[in-house]
Amino acid sequence: MSDQLPSTEWEKVAARDVTTNGITLRVHEHGPQDSGKPLVVLCHGFPELAFSWRHQVLALAEAGYRVIAPDMRGYGGSSRPADPEAYDALTLCADLAGLLDAVGADDAVFVGHDWGASVVWHMAWAHPERVRAVVGMSVPVTPRSPAPPLPIMRKRLGDDFYIVWFQEPGVADRALARNVRRTLVTREIYSAQWAARPDERLAPPRWLGDEELAHYVKTFEATGFTGGLNYYRNMDRTWALTEHLQDRTIDCPALFVTGSKDPVGRFMPDDKMERVLTDLRGRVVLDGAGHWIQQERPQEVNAALLEFLAGLG
Repeated sequence: MSDQLPSTEWEKVAARDVTTNGITLRVHEHGPQDSGKPLVVLCHGFPELAFSWRHQVLALAEAGYRVIAPDMRGYGGSSRPADPEAYDALTLCADLAGLLDAVGADDAVFVGHDWGASVVWHMAWAHPERVRAVVGMSVPVTPRSPAPPLPIMRKRLGDDFYIVWFQEPGVADRALARNVRRTLVTREIYSAQWAARPDERLAPPRWLGDEELAHYVKTFEATGFTGGLNYYRNMDRTWALTEHLQDRTIDCPALFVTGSKDPVGRFMPDDKMERVLTDLRGRVVLDGAGHWIQQERPQEVNAALLEFLAGLG
């Protein structure tokens, strides 16, 4: 499969709205219903959509897996609650548990990228009976920090570090929405300095075609970025709400996939994962790849996923 996907291919994927946990998720579903293979649920990050998994949805379905990729709470065609406190990790996990109920599945293999990775790690902690196996991409699982994470980040990385800058309601929201195309194709990490510079017209990365970029731009021009930013604004709240999980390990089969040039590795190293994951079956590092690995290097990501899924038996 080429790096760029014609829109006609994604249009083959059925979409419907599913009610769960008091909201509606726009769900994209593909693949056989009764192959005997586990259900696979793909959870995207920021600023992404279910569309970010377009290469994986098609490849996994072709291999015989039933695949579900929701627009996560706050994104795309899904509900975008106005209350910032509606986006803590346990609430997001409840969305996914309700999604399984709605599609009649006892459990699933959960795969997440970026914020989606954080959500699926928490899913495996909070609802281990619903998680057949778990795959995190770009964001490793880490043991619980000794204190709320935001003051630690502010002290170590400064007020202009993007996660800290995101905290003030409305500020990053307006900056990111001012020029959605620029926001989506920039090679830089978002910051107040980035936002203050004049807009520049940048070419998209080679792995993102014009039709694909237009899909993202149209969607985020309609929704804005506040829903996704609210995930960051609940980091300390999630830390407080998950105190009861602090000594719990994740015992299902697990896989971690990242790019060697992913900037997340600079402040979230993956060297403590074994403290949490008792059945880590692989750490795949794609040489030269950046953060958006499932779109940038789809064939290698698909191969890693299919090998991991085949090993589940």
